[in-house]
Amino acid sequence: MIGMLLLSFGVAIGSALIPVVNVEIFVLAAATAQHEQGPPWWAVGAVVAIGQVLGKLLYFYAARGDMRLPAFIHRKTEAAMVSAPRRECPRGSVFRRAWHTAKVWFTWIREKCHEHPKWMFGTHTVSSVIGLPPFFLTTVLAGFSGMSLGAFLLASLPGRFLRFALLALFPGVVFGHHLFA
Repeated sequence: MIGMLLLSFGVAIGSALIPVVNVEIFVLAAATAQHEQGPPWWAVGAVVAIGQVLGKLLYFYAARGDMRLPAFIHRKTEAAMVSAPRRECPRGSVFRRAWHTAKVWFTWIREKCHEHPKWMFGTHTVSSVIGLPPFFLTTVLAGFSGMSLGAFLLASLPGRFLRFALLALFPGVVFGHHLFA
C-alpha cells in the first residue's frame, strides 16, 4: 500500500513537470488494478494532489521570477542575435501572424491578471478541479500575476485533491466495491 502511494507521488510530480505524462490515466489504472487491496481513494487523491502541486511550484516560481532559469532559456542579447543565423518565416506568413497574435493575447491576459487578481484565483481554482483552462497554463499565469504562495496553494490543493480523489473513487463505484474501506 505504501509502495503504491509512493509510486503515485512520483508519477504526480513527473506529470507536473512533464505535461505529456498523464497522471489521470495512472490514477484510474492504479485504482482499477488495486481494487480492495490498494490504498483508500482519499489517500491516493491526497498524495497525487500534493505531488502535482509540488511539481507545479517550479513553474509558478519561474513565472514569478523567483527562480533562476538555465542560460539556454534566457533571451539572447542583441549582439548575439545579430551574429546568429536566422531562419525566419517569410514576412506576413501564417506562422508570423499566429506568433504575433499569441504574443498579443498573452500580454492582454497577463495585464488582466494583474488588474483582477481575484479572477486569477477563481480561474486557477476552477482549473485545478476540471482542468479547463489547462492547469499548467493557469499555474504559469498565477506566477505572472504575482499571486502569493498561500493563495496559490489554497487555489490548487483542494481542487487537485477533489479531482484525483474522485478519479481514484470512480473504479470502486463502477465495480461496486466498498467506498469507505
